[in-house]
Amino acid sequence: MFYWSKNRNFITSLISYLLTILIALTSVGFVTPILGQEKPTAPIMLEGRTLFYVSESGQYTAEQRAKEANSQLGKIFTEGESPISVGIDTNQDVPIITINDRYFLSVTSNDVPVGKSLQGQALAWKNTLEIAISKSEYERKPQYYIKAIIIAIAILFLAFILSWKLGAIWQRWLKPLTTTKTDPNPLTSTTSNQPLTVTPTESSFNFQLVGLLVLLTVIRGIIWIIALGYISRLFPQTRQWSDFVIEILQVSLITDVFPLGNQKYSVLDFFILIGLLGGVITLTRTVSRVLKSKLLSATGLNRAVQDTTALIVNYTLIFLGTIVVLQVWGLDLSSLTVFASVLGVGVGLGLQGIAKEFVSGLVLIFERPIQVGDFVEVDGLMGTVERISVRSTEIRTLDQISVILPNSRFLESEVINWNHSSSISRLKIPVGVAYGSNLEAVKKVLIDTAKNHRDILSMPSPQVFFSEFGDSSLNFTLLVWISKPYKQFQIKSDLYFNIDSKFREEDIEIPFPQRDVHFRSSDRPPQNLSPELINSLTTLSNSLAMWLETNSNHHTIQDKNKEIQSKKMTKKDNSQTYDNDTRN
Repeated sequence: MFYWSKNRNFITSLISYLLTILIALTSVGFVTPILGQEKPTAPIMLEGRTLFYVSESGQYTAEQRAKEANSQLGKIFTEGESPISVGIDTNQDVPIITINDRYFLSVTSNDVPVGKSLQGQALAWKNTLEIAISKSEYERKPQYYIKAIIIAIAILFLAFILSWKLGAIWQRWLKPLTTTKTDPNPLTSTTSNQPLTVTPTESSFNFQLVGLLVLLTVIRGIIWIIALGYISRLFPQTRQWSDFVIEILQVSLITDVFPLGNQKYSVLDFFILIGLLGGVITLTRTVSRVLKSKLLSATGLNRAVQDTTALIVNYTLIFLGTIVVLQVWGLDLSSLTVFASVLGVGVGLGLQGIAKEFVSGLVLIFERPIQVGDFVEVDGLMGTVERISVRSTEIRTLDQISVILPNSRFLESEVINWNHSSSISRLKIPVGVAYGSNLEAVKKVLIDTAKNHRDILSMPSPQVFFSEFGDSSLNFTLLVWISKPYKQFQIKSDLYFNIDSKFREEDIEIPFPQRDVHFRSSDRPPQNLSPELINSLTTLSNSLAMWLETNSNHHTIQDKNKEIQSKKMTKKDNSQTYDNDTRN
């Protein structure tokens, strides 16, 4: 599993390159017959199979000659003439090909390639016609249809097996490459003393997952297209429809329908442009990766300088390559002035946020207030800078969570860079001891604890300052220097554990806050009350006493009534019981 995880990017890149080459070769093979024609020609076809091409002759165009010849071939097979004989009439000025002693086609000088005679071209076309007619007659027999159906079923079964196997490859081999476990012990760079995270980020995970899915979908689609295309060529009826669809696609691809500047471009031209730009981007990324892994790593530069240099080279090559591709493609760059003006309006309206982040990214890349590998704090987030692009910056927090921040946040907010200029920084450890403690012993314990920690630098040496007389403690401050800012919380925790243990050994007390509260009576003389208020209070007190007495009497009478009723019921029950016993 480690091997596959280590070579994940290599395998993905290799498959992407193979797919690009496959698509390029397919496109070239599809459009080469069209682009390779130097003069107008038209095909002579028999039941969807192209035999040869004819050129224009005198007042007849190539399309007119081909249409007439194809019509005669179709009529011969429709009428069912048999046998069909092909001949050459050499008694005319030019050789004439005949079918069943009837005129079929003249061979002109425009039809003959350089270095070949009219009779030689006529003989070649005659042989081609005889072979095609013989094959067409065989394809009309029942035994051929049985054979073709068996072949079609076999091809469909083979396409299904290949498609199913590709799905199995995705489930077993490729899909596990998109998920990796986080290493609990991240590696550390020897040059910048920063953790090197080998776990792919969430964005790269999604990119690989979607890329591999698209890759397999395209390959499976190509397999089915090839299978169905081959099956359509087996039967004369479907072969004509296949040629018709291919012809429509070819015409749609090469027809110039998109005006740009003083020229018009076809769909094929835009496909070629997209392919060239994709090739430029792939090539520049490969060059940048090789530059970083082979050349820059050998120079001994730190990680931040390597990433910045590789990024600048990457975007520079993309910019120059795009200009060269547009020039090779035939686009006049002066025709892009209108597009540039529209883009400027878009930047001023809807794209100003993207432009803002782009400019901020350039400032971060060239001014370098933060670099890849720096431990920073921005807007309450603390982590290591993993990547700086022209739009955003990725920070890996101490919880191993990737946070994507816009570049403008680093220019508009207060940023603490613990590695700026130097990775050495100082930590303050506040400590309080009880009143009456031995201060020299306290100082010695703090100094010794700091010196015994492996991540604390010996130079500058640790220091202890008596800060203040607190409310309930004597406050000290331990100052230590570290070279790994991303471990500051772990270092503080270790120091506090060790200090507490040493204080217990030395009987040094760490106090807790205490407060003494004293109450005393008021020294003010009593206040004199008015006669009216005294009378009101007396009346209220009497009324309250009478109400309580009345309620008490009322409850007493109710209790006596309940007691009398209870006695009557008891006496009645006893009388009924006596009567029942007497009767029995």
